[in-house]
Amino acid sequence: MKNFIMAAIAGVFALALQNCYGQSSSGQSTPASKAPEYSHTETAPVKKSNDDWQKVLSPEVYRVARLKGTERPFTSEYEHSKEIGTFYCAVCGNPLFKSDAKYESGCGWPSFFEPISKKSIVEAADNSLGMHRIEVMCGRCKSHLGHVFDDGPPPTGLRYCINGVVLDFEKAKTAEKKFNSKKKAESGS
Repeated sequence: MKNFIMAAIAGVFALALQNCYGQSSSGQSTPASKAPEYSHTETAPVKKSNDDWQKVLSPEVYRVARLKGTERPFTSEYEHSKEIGTFYCAVCGNPLFKSDAKYESGCGWPSFFEPISKKSIVEAADNSLGMHRIEVMCGRCKSHLGHVFDDGPPPTGLRYCINGVVLDFEKAKTAEKKFNSKKKAESGS
């Protein structure tokens, strides 16, 4: 009986904890339709109110990207991914990181030692929660991605600790096929 009560209390606690974070047990958001501005090639800044973003983003992506939330550690499908390709902003499609800049930091979130370009991200001081950190935002839509720390590996010594829920990923072979199909269609062959 005592074991049953302890198990019930543990179950209720786990359920309450999960609800506090407002996430599914897998930690991944349910796929939602993409915003009309979503593009892997467009570079024009996206300026949209949070009310407008809330209409097109899943609740989980909205909470992290627009309200500067954090997904639970060790829940991202990308944390241990070894796939070769490109990581994009899940909000606007802006290219952010190449998979060859990804590494296992053990922090609980996907980590990278450098962005694709200096323009792909924007950094800002973050003094919330009684700490001094550097926030990382998408360079195109200014969505919150995570934080950067100076404890990363060579060659940069940086660790971009990124919420996986605000990342989209495209495998290199998939991108190559899309490019070749588009090129073929444009040439008319």
